[in-house]
Amino acid sequence: MLGIKRLGLLAALVLVGVAPAAAAQAAAQPSTQDTQYLQAVHQVNLFEITAGDLAQQKGQDQGVKDLGAMLKTDHTQLDQTVQQTASQLGVELPNEPSADQQAVIDKLNNASGAEFDRLWVTSELAGHVQAIQATQTEISQGSEQSVVQLAQTALPTLQAHYDELVQLANKLGIPVPQTSASGTPSPGGTGTESPAPGGGTESPAPGGTGTEAPAPGGGTTETPAPSES
Repeated sequence: MLGIKRLGLLAALVLVGVAPAAAAQAAAQPSTQDTQYLQAVHQVNLFEITAGDLAQQKGQDQGVKDLGAMLKTDHTQLDQTVQQTASQLGVELPNEPSADQQAVIDKLNNASGAEFDRLWVTSELAGHVQAIQATQTEISQGSEQSVVQLAQTALPTLQAHYDELVQLANKLGIPVPQTSASGTPSPGGTGTESPAPGGGTESPAPGGTGTEAPAPGGGTTETPAPSES
């Protein structure tokens, strides 16, 4: 009889121990903001790697070719960190760019010469504005430290890319995306000439609302656009 009581007590202690462990595991899961940022920035990297290849293959201006090579290298390195972080957190990443990003790739594949250069620079400018905005959102709203640190590391690289793109656009006489007072990017100064990578509403926005916080390549009205200096 005493043995049965001891077994019951042991079972109770085991159950008590399991509950906090399960709760701790649940608490360790990344937030919707962190999860969607990882997924979205991974899609940005997939797009940039492909677009970088296209710039090297089809660019008419040597500056387009050179910048495409740099963007491919930097985004490949960034994506290694993204994949490692996602794996550690159990976040499943998409295996292809968003539908909007793929639409831009299709347009780039069908363009050539000066038209290709203009489309490539315009879409890259718009996409980097939005990627920077999403990264700023992750830094300010993210809760998982490893994802926030990833965003903090990525931000200077994205800003450097944007600055290089602005210089190239000025050199080639290509309009630089302007922003409204609310910070909404207008690709090519018109908002209609070419879609930004991931610029539609199909990709989830970090933050989980789908409207308030931007996904890389998605529009926003809350975060200021990067400086052009």
